[in-house]
Amino acid sequence: MFQQNQLLFRALLNIGKELAAITDIDPLLQRILQISQEVFTFDNAIIRLLNPATNTLETAASYGYSEDAISRLIGLGQGVMGKAAKFRRPYLINNIAVEEDYIPGIDAARSEMAVPLIARDKVIGVFNVESCQPDAFTAQDCDTLAILAGQAAIAIDNAHLYRDLCQVSREREQLHHLNEQILTSISIGLYTVDQHLRITSWNRSMARMSGISSAEAGGRSLLELFPNLEEEGISERLREVLSSGEAQQLRIVHRGQSGQNRLQNRFLSPLKDDNETVGAVIVVEDITEFEQLLAQTIQSEKLAEVGRMSAGIAHEINNPLAVISYACQILQETEPPSEQGRELLERIALEVERLSHLTSELLTYSGRQEDRRVPTDLNQTIADVLTLLTYEIKKHQVHIIKDFHELPLPEVDANKFKQIFINLILNAIQALEPQETIHISTRCSPKSVIIDIADNGPGIPDHLKEQIFEPFFTNRKDGSGTGLGLYLCRKIITAYQGNLTVADNPEGGTCFTLQLPI
Repeated sequence: MFQQNQLLFRALLNIGKELAAITDIDPLLQRILQISQEVFTFDNAIIRLLNPATNTLETAASYGYSEDAISRLIGLGQGVMGKAAKFRRPYLINNIAVEEDYIPGIDAARSEMAVPLIARDKVIGVFNVESCQPDAFTAQDCDTLAILAGQAAIAIDNAHLYRDLCQVSREREQLHHLNEQILTSISIGLYTVDQHLRITSWNRSMARMSGISSAEAGGRSLLELFPNLEEEGISERLREVLSSGEAQQLRIVHRGQSGQNRLQNRFLSPLKDDNETVGAVIVVEDITEFEQLLAQTIQSEKLAEVGRMSAGIAHEINNPLAVISYACQILQETEPPSEQGRELLERIALEVERLSHLTSELLTYSGRQEDRRVPTDLNQTIADVLTLLTYEIKKHQVHIIKDFHELPLPEVDANKFKQIFINLILNAIQALEPQETIHISTRCSPKSVIIDIADNGPGIPDHLKEQIFEPFFTNRKDGSGTGLGLYLCRKIITAYQGNLTVADNPEGGTCFTLQLPI
């Protein structure tokens, strides 16, 4: 007997080791049943686990039981198994016939043995066997089954813990992956620093903005990578966030690694762990393009308003021009004027015609006139403009040098190009001192007509060379300029697929170059 008990004890010890190595709940339950069949030679066995939500015992694994018995739910205290679970002790029934609340298990059952599954001082289920023979089980069988049930309970509980741990690990991994996807996908820059301002994370948008990859930034000192953050005041604000635990936001002009200035919004938030600030989260929103687009929209609205005003002004000017033109015709027809008077009348007629064309240009600019393109001699157009500007040229005492070459006749609206030349030449006249020079040259390349209007005046600073073509930009101190002249000139040229550029004159001063494709 002693030797038999010793063999059983070793078998149980080996069983405990084997069960402890199984972490998947379903294979574990099947192995427990298999051991009960192999070692204890039971003809049937059933493991029911407690469902805490319903306080019922539900079948987890079995053999030798019918489908009806397997599917039946047993409440705590109900039947032999319910009592074993409720009162946390084994039950050995030698004659089921005297049990009033016996719940049917196997067919023609006469004996039953049920032991609770207890792990960490908590009932997690019941292990139950039955027999068709009365007095089939002994007290020693009950004790042995209780030992097996104890090992099984611990193994089942560990398997549940392992399953829950794996589930939590998967959820954490999925959450981590989702966070990585969010940080990678968002278009705004985001990074974190610790209490010592060392970078602990760096998303893809930050890498794109800064030109520094996540691998290069990770673990580095923020101020070593971007020393200009001290001058911009960001480092001081970060230290305030880390010390106070209060979020801040600011708008700055940030000079990046490439040397370009970018307008940015920065949101600085404390990074907390159990209410303790362990670092900071910095969100970087680059709004440079947005601000530029906003400025362009505002300028477009201004230009639209100018267009509406231009139409009204043009109509108001056309009325007195019509009267002047009619009076000029009457004077020419009614009384033959002197030679000087005839020249003056002709000049008046030409000026009235030019002003009429200019008012037409205002209407064209406001979208109310169609383009009139005809083959045009641009040399003659420039000559006509110089004639019209004779008074201004003499008044400012500037010299005009013409260097005209034969040109093809591009199909353009002559009045629009008169407007261009008047604007460029008047700008040059007003920029020069007396006795300075304007050099106007025309030439032809295989693909384009090229016209240079150069002066030897003070020149234009490099940082203003593109700005002067923006609408409403003017650097005239007397406030006489509207800032629309050069913008309209380039706008007209662009409509002809041409280009208007400005550069320094090799002889000093400024040179505007008009290129028009043939």
